[in-house]
Amino acid sequence: MPAMLVITNLPDRAAAERLAERVIGERLAACVNILAPCRSVYRWKGAVQHDEEHPMLIKTTAERYAALERALREGHPYELPEIIAVPIDRGLPEYLSWVETETRT
Repeated sequence: MPAMLVITNLPDRAAAERLAERVIGERLAACVNILAPCRSVYRWKGAVQHDEEHPMLIKTTAERYAALERALREGHPYELPEIIAVPIDRGLPEYLSWVETETRT
């Protein structure tokens, strides 16, 4: 099953930790990296926003993506969360096998 990298941003570290625990606990992801805070600048409802966010890099499979997306939407505090999925075309075969194994239900 093809692996995927899913990217989202959370407003604070505690929210990111909670969401990471949930998706790992439900086997929707094999690994979640919570990165250092970054500054996001974007337009929302007609106004330019400047916010600190915590990026998350989530490794999963194409098979588990739909359930992962649902869990992210349910557990995300934003009205419109950024959820971007990128297929992983190449990678260390043993790592990609581990991702598949860890996301099996």
